[in-house]
Amino acid sequence: MPHRRKPYPRWTAAVVAALVSAAALVVGVDPPPAGAATGSAGHRQNVEYFPDPWSAPRQVTVTTDTAGTTAPHARTASPAAGAAPTVRALQQTGPVSGRLDLVVLGDGYTAAQQDDFTADAEDKLDQIFRIEPYRSYRGLFNIWLVDTPSPESGVSGDPTADVRRTTALGSYFFCDGLERLLCIDPDSVTRYAAAAPAADIVFVIANSAKYGGAGYSAVDLPPGTPFHGVATMSSDNDRSYLIGAHELGHSIGHLADEYQYAGYGPYPSADEPDAANLTLRRDPAAAKWHRWLGAQDPTGSAVGTYEGGGYYETGVYRPTETSLMRDLSSTDFNVVGREAMIAGFYADADALTSPLDTARPVASARNITVRLAPLTGLARLRLDWYVDGKRIPWAAGRMTVTPRELAGRRSAHRVTAVVSDRTGAVRDPAVRQAASNSLTWTVR
Repeated sequence: MPHRRKPYPRWTAAVVAALVSAAALVVGVDPPPAGAATGSAGHRQNVEYFPDPWSAPRQVTVTTDTAGTTAPHARTASPAAGAAPTVRALQQTGPVSGRLDLVVLGDGYTAAQQDDFTADAEDKLDQIFRIEPYRSYRGLFNIWLVDTPSPESGVSGDPTADVRRTTALGSYFFCDGLERLLCIDPDSVTRYAAAAPAADIVFVIANSAKYGGAGYSAVDLPPGTPFHGVATMSSDNDRSYLIGAHELGHSIGHLADEYQYAGYGPYPSADEPDAANLTLRRDPAAAKWHRWLGAQDPTGSAVGTYEGGGYYETGVYRPTETSLMRDLSSTDFNVVGREAMIAGFYADADALTSPLDTARPVASARNITVRLAPLTGLARLRLDWYVDGKRIPWAAGRMTVTPRELAGRRSAHRVTAVVSDRTGAVRDPAVRQAASNSLTWTVR
């Protein structure tokens, strides 16, 4: 039975709606509240950038011209006529219908440097997947590398703003005047990512030792873009992997940013934020994460309600003092973020798959084989079998069964395999329910 992917909900709690003036961007001033004066005409695109390896990220709005580029000086190379990008599976743990498909593109790597791109991609991914819950749930991912050879090595804006290079994806620092903001050409990224068997998330690794990156959510990408978000990061900076880890928090866990801007004042809405990690309820016992109240968190504080988040200073609360969604000096999600991430994993992936088509009836003597995703650590998978809704205790954990051995002489009409994740990292019953899936076959 094919897995049906769920629609991507908009995660942003309070996206900045106004364009920052060019002068403000040059000196790194935070974006103004909605309603501030706008700059020059053009399409406005919200991106998240990371001023330094240890600070809170920032939301900024960059302007694209009528040609769709935010950097007239960044040169983008078109692929050779008739040449199809080379796609390689760095990790394939199951069918694309039952996995989160992460596509990694390299920019500023020449055709002779594709082995360097592979090594850099493996290094960044290994760093990201050391963080929980990525570590435990890596088996729910397929990871595809798409070779995107560039005419020149390196990217624009490295080391200084006047450096221009022609690359496949048009990566460049000094985007809209911000040195650490590493933008790309979204149309080129979309075109190359389409070469992969599927794409839920896209990483762009720029061939550079200069620290920088950016995050694009689905609502800020070209219309019709099939994936949830894009994160950019430099290849040879040892802290840039945290950019990808943070951005996946948005695109997979639908987590809000937990940082705030000086001068933003009170949260502007009376509506409870959709994100799992923000609330308007000051009383910790009334917060949406009340099941975690008082738990000692991996980020170093106890779970409660800490004022400030979603870019605003007052009237909104986050679960812990800090976390990866607040400040890149933290390399951990808090427990609330972990739970949301696990929910996000299971929204797009299934721990249970089978090579046997559920749409066709099976004979009573036919082997039914299922496969479990190779999860570790926090994950606790349990596999059960049912015949016409009745659990068969002795078959628990069996990877291959036949309807005849399950039902004996009874006429079995439906055989169902159910996997559930009993992880202690989930306390919300709704998430617990979502962390299960089943497959059912009709027996002829």
